[in-house]
Amino acid sequence: MRKESIEEHYQINEKYIPELYLLQVEMVKLQKYISENHLRLLIIFEGRDTAGKGSAIFRFTQFLNPREYRVVALGKPSENQRGQWYFQRYLKELPNVGEIVFFDRSWYNRGVVEPVMGFCTEDQYKLFMKQVNPVEKMLVDDGILVVKFWFSIEYDTQAERIQERLMSPLKRWKVSPVDLAAQEKWDEFTHYKLEIFNKTHTLDCPWIIIRCEEREYARIQAMRYILSLVSYDGKSNEIQNPDEDCIFPFKPY
Repeated sequence: MRKESIEEHYQINEKYIPELYLLQVEMVKLQKYISENHLRLLIIFEGRDTAGKGSAIFRFTQFLNPREYRVVALGKPSENQRGQWYFQRYLKELPNVGEIVFFDRSWYNRGVVEPVMGFCTEDQYKLFMKQVNPVEKMLVDDGILVVKFWFSIEYDTQAERIQERLMSPLKRWKVSPVDLAAQEKWDEFTHYKLEIFNKTHTLDCPWIIIRCEEREYARIQAMRYILSLVSYDGKSNEIQNPDEDCIFPFKPY
């Protein structure tokens, strides 16, 4: 790591802990407000492998009441689930009244990972793309606040992070066959990513892009964004607006 980036990293982390503490306190307030007002919040975390989705979810949930939130990270579907409507196993995990649910990946597996890796047929992919917008509109119409985050990184950053995981006994378990194919199939992932952006970015459920080259800063912006959506009781006036250079809605072509 070059000297300048070390200094920049230090400066970010010097500010990171105090602001993270402030935002985590505010997340507790937001959770209480959602619970007391019988609201439902679904936050979808999508993005390339190693972009920092899981670590961001951990910071979001670190001090929340475990009775009133869930993290959903579904594995490969069972034989029975493969015979069901594709969305069925995800819809079972939607937030109940007064609950926040964090999707660590979501139904958008079929929009990007599955077609790239050959885990679905072309017809299955096309059917998903036809159905996903109406499904999401129904969720919003029913009163669920849905946020779709895309954690974005560059090719070289992903390569460094995959190597870092492979070299670490504590992180090696995170590396999957999809991770190992991520670099080789970078352009294919990009193609399908742009397809879902262009075809599933809607007024009801827009895509919110987060630049994640600096993971700590990206987490802060994601939390700021969520807190900006709700006028909950006791909201601190110290919360800054999200950095629009780091986090922004997708801009259609």
